[in-house]
Amino acid sequence: MSQLHYDAVVVTGGHDIDPVIYAAEPEVHPKYDAERDALELAVIDDALARNLPLLGICRGAQLLNARRGGNLFQELKSHRKMTSNRWTILPLKTLNIEPSSRLWRLLMSDNCRINSLHNQAIDKVGEGLIVSGRDLDGIVQAVEDPRKPFLLGVQWHPEFLLFYRRQRLLFQALIQAVRRAAD
Repeated sequence: MSQLHYDAVVVTGGHDIDPVIYAAEPEVHPKYDAERDALELAVIDDALARNLPLLGICRGAQLLNARRGGNLFQELKSHRKMTSNRWTILPLKTLNIEPSSRLWRLLMSDNCRINSLHNQAIDKVGEGLIVSGRDLDGIVQAVEDPRKPFLLGVQWHPEFLLFYRRQRLLFQALIQAVRRAAD
């Protein structure tokens, strides 16, 4: 993998992650993509080994968490009490941000509006990761590794919310991390 040159990694959304990756039995039977799982796990491993800036979006955050030894809720409908289980690119959910987190320092806010296009989410948080944001049901919406220069996983899709300055800040922070690493 390290024969390729890249300065940062964005692992994007997509199909659900095969639960075999985090040693669980399937509870639901969505479409899995084993080849994509393998490729993205190799990219995550390489980025972690090389200390590259990494942004995981939705599936990317889940895969990062699983690679760090965490697991996932395979379905969310039964965990929703205060929020809708509806998939939408519209920012209809509230993100509560942990005040001491990198995400809070980046967004400078206790909460913001996010979208929701997932049916899986982080359950047990992986090694070295901390929760930096949850929705109103307490479901993890953001994780980060404070020991790394830039390692952030977000459950929502900020690429669909670029009209919000705060969402653009996530990508700007990734680019700034690349620039800092190059200096």
